[in-house]
Amino acid sequence: MESFEQLKQVLVESRGIVPSKITMEASFEALGLDSLDAVDILMTAEEKYGLRINLDDGAKTIADIVRAIDKAKTKK
Repeated sequence: MESFEQLKQVLVESRGIVPSKITMEASFEALGLDSLDAVDILMTAEEKYGLRINLDDGAKTIADIVRAIDKAKTKK
């Protein structure tokens, strides 16, 4: 869950999203985000945590990005 907490921190800091709304099942749409926001969030997470994150199949939920972060951490 470390990756989830890191992503949650990025969402709160960069987008001002209320922490209680950020769950693994939450879609970007439900959080008021679009695909450009998702890319920006990934870039912010990459920079903040020194990772290279690759979304093979795109991302629709917070869980999708958490899996991508976890995958990036194993390659580091």
